[in-house]
Amino acid sequence: MRVLIAGLGNMGRSHALALHHHGGAEIVGLVNRSPVDLPPGLQAYARFEDFHAALSATAPELVVVATYTDSHADYAIAAMEAGAHVFVEKPLAATVADAERVVETARRLGRKLGVGYILRHHPSWQRLIAEARGLGGPYVFRLNLNQQSDGATWQTHKALMENTSPIVDCGVHYVDVMCQITDAPPLRVNGIGLRLSDEIAPDMYNYGQFQVVFADGSVGWYEAGWGPMMSETAFFVKDVVSPNGAVSITEGNKGASDDVDGHTRVGGLLVHRPGDDRLIDLPDEPGHQALCDAEQAWIVEAIRNDTDLSRHMSDAVQSLRICLAADESIRSGKTIFLGETK
Repeated sequence: MRVLIAGLGNMGRSHALALHHHGGAEIVGLVNRSPVDLPPGLQAYARFEDFHAALSATAPELVVVATYTDSHADYAIAAMEAGAHVFVEKPLAATVADAERVVETARRLGRKLGVGYILRHHPSWQRLIAEARGLGGPYVFRLNLNQQSDGATWQTHKALMENTSPIVDCGVHYVDVMCQITDAPPLRVNGIGLRLSDEIAPDMYNYGQFQVVFADGSVGWYEAGWGPMMSETAFFVKDVVSPNGAVSITEGNKGASDDVDGHTRVGGLLVHRPGDDRLIDLPDEPGHQALCDAEQAWIVEAIRNDTDLSRHMSDAVQSLRICLAADESIRSGKTIFLGETK
C-alpha cells in the first residue's frame, strides 16, 4: 500500500517508523514544510515541502496527516478527493464544522478515515473501559493530564498553542474514553481556564478545566495544563466512579509528567466495590512506538478489509464537539448547551 506522510514532528516520525517496518506498506514520500532531522530508517525516502505537490507526484493509497491541527481538514479532504484513504492525528479538525466536512467527504467518496485516538489501541485502556462498563452507570469521570514542561517540550507546547488549547489537544483522548464508557450524548459543558505565561498569545490559555453532563446523568471532569509552572502533584488522575464502585489507575504507575510513555501507561487498575477491592496487574504494556505501530496496522487492515468506520468517525466528532464547547465556555464565560435547551 503506497503511503504519503505529512508532518514529521513527534507523532509523524512515529507513524513513519511504524509504516517503514510494516510489511504491507510502502512509503512513497514524506512532507514537512521545513528541514527536519530524521532517524536513519527514514532518510532515504523522497521528501517534499508542499503537501499538494507531494500528493500529485506520489499518487498514494493512504495519506497520514500529522501536521498542526489547522491544516488537518483541508489536507484530509484533498487526500480523499485525490483517491486516498486517510489517517489523521487528533484532533480531527480545528472546528466541529470542519470535522463534519471531513467525515462527510469520507462517506461520500467511500474512503476510510481513521483518527489518532491512541488509547483505543492500548489493551490496558481497553480493560479500564470494560471494567468501568461492568460496574454500570451513571458515572463520575475524574480525569486529568497536566504536563510540567520546559526546554524543548515547552517549545513544542507553545507551538501547539498557536492553534490548539491543551484541553482540546489532550482532552479529546480522555473525553473519548468517557464517551466509550457511557454511550450517552453530552448535554452541556462548563469550562474555566487561565493564561499562566506571557510566552503565549494573549488570547490563549495554558491551563483549562471543564465539566460535562451526559444524557444518562453521568458527569465528567477533565483538566489539562502545559508549562514549566505546572505542578507534578496529582497531575495524572484517572478515576471512574459509579453507584456500584470505582475503577482507577493505580498511583504508583504515573511516571513523570513529560514522559510520553507515561501518558498511556496504566500498569495496574484498582477495581473497588463496597467491601471488595481488586487489584489488576497489567505488566508489559506497549510503549509509544508500539502503539503507533498498532494504529498504522489497524488503518491498513481497515482499508484492506473494507471495515465500517462509521462509529469511529462519529465518535471522533463527538469528543471534539465536547472539547471545543469547553474552549468556547472558557472564552465566553457561559454554559454551552449541546443537547438540551436552557
